Amino acid sequence: MSDLQATFERAVADSKNLAERPDNATLLKLYGLYKQGAGGDNTEQKPGFGDLVARAKWDAWSRLKGVPQEQAMQQYIDQIAELG
Repeated sequence: MSDLQATFERAVADSKNLAERPDNATLLKLYGLYKQGAGGDNTEQKPGFGDLVARAKWDAWSRLKGVPQEQAMQQYIDQIAELG
């Protein structure tokens, strides 16, 4: 496992123990960065209008299309460090 991957996994674990819950915009950003870092570009079908939460998450991930996984991992790590 690469150092970046290990640090990313540590940041994911740390995200569950933040002193304060981030606002919704930050949570969506973190979700998108996590999904991009963990799996790459979003290839899932866009949720319908009835599921606002799933649609917001899908949009947050899709905005990162083309961002390399390593870059998304580093941005996630940096964001969690700022919040910690």
